[in-house]
Amino acid sequence: MTKRVAVVTGGMGGLGEAICLKLAAMGNQVVTTHSPGNTKAAQWIKDMQAKGYEMRAVQVDVADFDSCQAAVKKIESDAGPIDILVNNAGITRDMTFKKMGKVDWDAVLRTNLDSVFNMTKPVCDGMVDRGWGRIINISSINGSKGAFGQTNYSAAKSGMYGFTKALALEVARKGVTVNTISPGYIGTKMVLAVPKEVLDIKIIPQIPVGRLGKPEEVAGLCAYLASDEAAFLTGANIAINGGQHMF
Repeated sequence: MTKRVAVVTGGMGGLGEAICLKLAAMGNQVVTTHSPGNTKAAQWIKDMQAKGYEMRAVQVDVADFDSCQAAVKKIESDAGPIDILVNNAGITRDMTFKKMGKVDWDAVLRTNLDSVFNMTKPVCDGMVDRGWGRIINISSINGSKGAFGQTNYSAAKSGMYGFTKALALEVARKGVTVNTISPGYIGTKMVLAVPKEVLDIKIIPQIPVGRLGKPEEVAGLCAYLASDEAAFLTGANIAINGGQHMF
């Protein structure tokens, strides 16, 4: 198996961490990003080492283009050319549109959608030149069906679909694939922090398979899209939501 460099934005915890672990288990050299001011990066690397994984971590503000350019240069200098990019970083600022201010809109659009451009731009040409690359954008079920109080988040996550399809067309003949994954409710710490009665009464009954998804299940799908076997799959949005929303 070819050892490739894989970058996962926002990989310290939750779904991002599961993706990092899966890609590392495949034999890839994994680098995650963390936001400025994150004081847990060193401990996270130690925790990964304790599990038998050698990973790197690079500080970056994914909402800032220049910061992303600098981070990519550092990764390429330390680890080599980037072959796999997983755009996973994201935030929420949930509230009704009536209460939403411009700052709330901008923060989510910049972190969740602008970041996809900011991180993809400095790596895509290199993938094309080398004739191999995998770009995987982590969207959300709410980018497809919408969600109350998430006009900003839903707009950003939906925007990923158009980006994925258009870029996939441009690089398809160059050995580079571009795909989107749209998870539903996944059993991350954030979701499991929701009161149990809310999960049991309002959320899980909406999911036909009758449970939350597992981070490892989404990571497994991500690993497939990052593999050689997925070379014929590009421009797709793959829903992984237990049947909650089919499209």
